[in-house]
Order: sequence, then C-alpha cells, then structure tokens
Amino acid sequence: MTAPAVLMASFVVLGGLLTAAAQSLGLLPLAGSPSLTLGAYTAVAPDLPAAIGLSLAIASASTIAASVVGFTAALVMVQGRWCGRVVAAVSTLTIPFPHIVGAASVGLLLSDSGLLSRLTGAGEAWPRLVGGPWWIAVIADYSWKESAFVALVVTGALITRSTGYDETAALLGAGRIRRIRHVLVPLSLPALTVSATIVFVYTFGSYEVAWLLGRPYPEPLPVMALRVFGSASLTSRPEAAALAMVTTIVSFGAATAAFALLRRIPLWR
Repeated sequence: MTAPAVLMASFVVLGGLLTAAAQSLGLLPLAGSPSLTLGAYTAVAPDLPAAIGLSLAIASASTIAASVVGFTAALVMVQGRWCGRVVAAVSTLTIPFPHIVGAASVGLLLSDSGLLSRLTGAGEAWPRLVGGPWWIAVIADYSWKESAFVALVVTGALITRSTGYDETAALLGAGRIRRIRHVLVPLSLPALTVSATIVFVYTFGSYEVAWLLGRPYPEPLPVMALRVFGSASLTSRPEAAALAMVTTIVSFGAATAAFALLRRIPLWR
C-alpha cells in the first residue's frame, strides 16, 4: 500500500540529490560547457569550517533542549491527568504552525524592543537575544517548536507500554525517580533517539529561522547556500549546489550515527 508513495518520494529525493551533485561537479552548468571539476567545492572551502561548526552548534543545542523539554512534557502527558491533557493540547496546537511564523513570534518576544523587554523595563540593558553572538533566539525557536514534536512521539511510544511496567515498579517499592530512570527512560529511548535525530537533521538543514533571527555573519550552512543560490551571477549556482551537498552529507552522517546508536538499544533490537 505504501510502495507508490515511497517510490514517488524516492524519485523526488534521489532526483534532487543527483541534480545537485551533478551541478556541484560542473556537469550541469547554467552557462558554459559541462566539465567535471571540483571548482565549486574549492571556492566555498574557506568558509565551510565556520559554517559547518555554527550549524552543528545550533542544531546540537536545539536538539538537546527540545529533547529535554519534550521528554519532560511526555512524562506529564502519560500520567493522564488534567495537566497532561493541557500539555498535549498545547503540543498539538504548536506543531501545525510554520517555523517562519514561530520565528516572527520569537522575534517580537525577545528582540531589543520586544514584548519581554518592554514588560521588564530593561531598555538598553536588554541582552541581544535576536541577532546576538550566541544565537539564543534561533535556538529558542527551534527548541520550542521541536519539543512539541518530540513530546508527541515519545508519548506515543510510552502510552502503549509504560503503564504495566510503571505500576509493577511502584508495587515493588520504586520511587518516582527510580521509575523514571529504570522504566520510563529505557522504554522511551528508541523513540527519543529517532525524534532527536529528525530534529537535528531538520534544524541543521533549515534556513528560515537562522536567516530571520540570526546574525549576518558568520552564516550557518543553509543560509549561506540560499544566499549563494540567489546571487545574480549564474556561475555561483554550482557553489550553492556544493553547499547543499555538504549539508546533505553531514545530515546523512548524523542519521547513520543515530541508527548505529539505535542498534545498541535493547528495545530496538
């Protein structure tokens, strides 16, 4: 039943990757004759270390924060009490909003002249959270949006299997902390790892939030790729494709490492 959808998705993804790879290697130039060359990669090489490092830092910080908040929210939702239902409703409402809308909201909240700055009366003493050196607003937006996704994924994994184990551990005298450590964390670890990997890959390759809330320089890898792609010079397109391929390679590396970690988790096996 899913084969046609998988086939179409694979065609789109593989077609895009092959086109980007060919363009980055000079085989599909928009101007001039095709020739196999690594010129696009060497042209962007000086800026790659800073761009990759910044993108990895933003993605890692956002993933860790989203995983911690999402797992905590999942624990609240699994209890089935009124507060859990409220958290579930808020998480469900958060997911459909586009990241660009969330980024605009975070900007209005955390900017120098934003809502929090005015409510606290900080004025010029307000720290530069938007466009500042630590990319706080970008990480805050990703953490807020993606924590809802992590919470719903982990809740779906826990709600079907945690009740019996949790009650058994409680009957045997385990306290709340011990039940979380020895029951809920192991049961949720596969779902948490998968959802965290998705969050990392998405935040690593996403550009709109970093473009809207971040600094002009240094640029994360996706923002740099978008800027180069939109350049007036047609000869810069291979460089944009090269940046896109580097982003893809790093993302595949992160996914491969995550699945290697999953194979070590007993519940996944």
